[in-house]
Amino acid sequence: MSESSRHDAWQAGESYDLYMGRWSRRVAPHFLDWLSPQADARWLDVGCGTGALSEAIVRRCRPRSVVAVDRSPGFLARARENVPDARVSFEVGDAQSLPVPTASVDIAVSGLMLNFVPDRLAALASLRRAARAGGLVAFYVWDYPGGSVEFMRKFWSAATGLDPAARSLNEDVRFPFCTQPALLELARQSGLGAVESVALEADTVFADFDDYWRPFTLGAGPAPGYCANLEPAARERLREALFNSLPRSEDGSIPLRVRAWGVRGVSA
Repeated sequence: MSESSRHDAWQAGESYDLYMGRWSRRVAPHFLDWLSPQADARWLDVGCGTGALSEAIVRRCRPRSVVAVDRSPGFLARARENVPDARVSFEVGDAQSLPVPTASVDIAVSGLMLNFVPDRLAALASLRRAARAGGLVAFYVWDYPGGSVEFMRKFWSAATGLDPAARSLNEDVRFPFCTQPALLELARQSGLGAVESVALEADTVFADFDDYWRPFTLGAGPAPGYCANLEPAARERLREALFNSLPRSEDGSIPLRVRAWGVRGVSA
């Protein structure tokens, strides 16, 4: 196991919600508004995590059905709690080989997952296979290379200042392809037609420093995995560096922002 993958701990759904799920819930509605999907569609949500995108689909899109797939049983357990809707079914499965019939859905989507898949073209091919001819295939990932997940960028900047070896775990190093041009090209290479992209932006305002810091101590995700594995003294130095470097509003809140790239195309 590589040093970087060792920190990709994706099991504890509640911890992930505190770290990333709550911000994914801010971006998912913008993604769906951009897709402007028809009602009564059959949906597939790949890498559903704790259910942020599936929940938004149910609330905004009047789906006929949603099949939500993830590799993590822990995440799926949390997703079932978050999305208690009879139209949604949850399946354990790999994005590169989905457990769904060919041409069985109208819309196949993925949120904040594709960068973690070893074979991204295989994953997109699997989404295309699941979608009917002329169906919509779409995904979004964070703009890591642009530094636009500001709460992560602040964390890794402080961590690298104390531990230069942490640089190799930074998402902008690990996922340099998460740029708009590269994602558009990836979608075209996968065989999708009429490919388009859009920026999806949202505020991530933390109530106070504890609201910012605590999710990093819980181990769910690359940065929290790194933080949770530090020796106590090193973790305290990192906490202090972040406390002194983050922006503050007058009420003590920490105002930051995120941006993701949304990409969509049509299945042949």
